[in-house]
Amino acid sequence: MESLTKATTSSKMQRLVVIAQHLRNYKRPSSSYDQMEETDAGKAVSQVGFQESVTPTIVKDVERYRPKKAAVLVCLFEGDKGDLRVILTKRASKLSTHSGEISLPGGKAEEGDKDDEETATREAEKEIGVDPSLVEVITVLEPFLSKYLLRVVPVIGVLHNKKAFKPTLNPAEVEEVFDAPLEMCIKDENRRVRESEWMGEKYLLHYLDYEYENKKYLIWVFTAAILIRAAAVVYQKPPAFGEGNLSSSFLGL
Repeated sequence: MESLTKATTSSKMQRLVVIAQHLRNYKRPSSSYDQMEETDAGKAVSQVGFQESVTPTIVKDVERYRPKKAAVLVCLFEGDKGDLRVILTKRASKLSTHSGEISLPGGKAEEGDKDDEETATREAEKEIGVDPSLVEVITVLEPFLSKYLLRVVPVIGVLHNKKAFKPTLNPAEVEEVFDAPLEMCIKDENRRVRESEWMGEKYLLHYLDYEYENKKYLIWVFTAAILIRAAAVVYQKPPAFGEGNLSSSFLGL
């Protein structure tokens, strides 16, 4: 029995290694913002987000639009059933803005951060107590831009030893921490959608319904958009609902 357990553990680690290897080859679309100087700003959360690579109206006027900077951690691990899962949080109910919403751990960049990876892992440690040494950062996705001009960079990392992660929540920011299967984000089930217009462009905005341990969660469009993109990159295929309509443009696939 012990040898079987070791073999299973080894198999899981190998699958994560394979995933990590192909993610390292991911090349994110370039953005005009990558070359511009950004201003300091406070932390914010938006319900609407767009990839910078599909926001041509703003890109034409980078001097006018100088987004605030933040990063989130898309922390992946392999579940007991062999599925790839992502760690999510529920924002504290006492927060003055967007209380109780589902989000990825992360937050604003600080002056001492050397890059987006450090911002994401530092904020994740502060919010849910995940030791940065447990997370292998694999790649960085293209930034997402909120309607309030918060520039959020998703950082994908792998948690090879989930059992070593003992959540320690910061009650001022986080009420719950849980996980969800990443693949659900590119399936057409449990999805809501509405059309919206921003900066003269039309987009489809997605919401994801998820039930975990008899609790129901609604993942709003900003976090949903990042998760959909991350899942598409990890599984190397577009979402089931993305081809040939507005959502394919929204996702840049």
